[in-house]
Amino acid sequence: MTETGRGTGQRLTDEQRIDWLRLIRSESVGPLTFRSLVNRFGGASNALEALPGLLAERGKSIRIPPRGEIEREIERATQLGAVFVAMGEPDYPKRLAAIPAAPPVICMKGRVDLASRPSLAMVGARNASGTGLLMAERLAADLGRAGFVIVSGLARGIDTKAHIAALPTGTVAVFAGGLDQIYPSENRALAERMAVEGCLLSEMPLGWEPRSRDFPRRNRIVSGLAFGVVVVEAARRSGSLITTRFALEQGREVFAVPGSPLDPRAEGANDLLRDGANLATSAEDIVRVIEPLMGREPAPEGVDEDPYRREPQPLWDELDLFAGDEPAFAEKDTVVLDVPAQEEPPPERRDPAAVLTALMGPSPMPVDALIRLSRLSPATVNATLVDLDLAGRIERHGSGLVSLR
Repeated sequence: MTETGRGTGQRLTDEQRIDWLRLIRSESVGPLTFRSLVNRFGGASNALEALPGLLAERGKSIRIPPRGEIEREIERATQLGAVFVAMGEPDYPKRLAAIPAAPPVICMKGRVDLASRPSLAMVGARNASGTGLLMAERLAADLGRAGFVIVSGLARGIDTKAHIAALPTGTVAVFAGGLDQIYPSENRALAERMAVEGCLLSEMPLGWEPRSRDFPRRNRIVSGLAFGVVVVEAARRSGSLITTRFALEQGREVFAVPGSPLDPRAEGANDLLRDGANLATSAEDIVRVIEPLMGREPAPEGVDEDPYRREPQPLWDELDLFAGDEPAFAEKDTVVLDVPAQEEPPPERRDPAAVLTALMGPSPMPVDALIRLSRLSPATVNATLVDLDLAGRIERHGSGLVSLR
């Protein structure tokens, strides 16, 4: 599979890149506002010059970062080995550029070409079952061998397992914060590997610590990079379902792995199947749907002095213009986002019984898989299973399989 989704436009000059970053980093200016300003004034530089006067007429003001602040961010990115890529430049993914409210500038580190290759997003529960983790691992590896890059959000659980399985073939992690803010911290070693073998990507400024509201923003990029989104496990009101909503709005395919009706971690994925999502029990199920879509990517827009440059057009209402584009990223319902109040300790620091019961569910799974996924010693796992069995909390099946009662 040789098709790529890279743009073919011209690169910004250093001055233009600074102007773009100053404008998108300005207070209350999001992607939609950015586009409106640049279209209205014919470029980011002109928009920056006109913005203070436009606001003064309305008795308003916003913070526009000074040039030196942006120069320091660019210098910091260079030190990290990261680059800023603007929409319309060759390395900006065409699929991402075509979504509503696409980020004008993204920061990338590692193999930036991976973000433009044919890709599939994989999302799911942070507290995934062992069965879900095994399925994510198998699907990510098989899809990678089929020629697809795996995109996810570096979260604990399904995201982590998908990234690890896809490292040999290509994977992209989209951050909710700056590229120098690894979340969760237990995935620091994985992120460091991906910075060499994979690709890290974010629209947020360096140094930005992710907040709950930043994760839905990230999720639109996860789905926007891909031809489709695969949901392995998701509760009914989970952050993973936000990604599927964006996918549907962006015209992407949605796939769901069926789960036990008795496991609440599978309720969201099962609901997606009931509502018409594509069934995913193997990589073949997914490839069969995606392959006919290959080659239908939107053509890149022509680039003049500024990739966003258009004829000046009427500016939309200032009350909406400086609202910070919140409606584009607001949750449509109350959901459980990806960020817990505090980071949970990694499995090796938790009670063995809690680790094992979190991995188990109503569906039987092999004890060998529990040992591998829990990162506990075989002796600890077997001793803990005996305790759980005596307490009546698990059920043993033939061939070394166990499940929760």
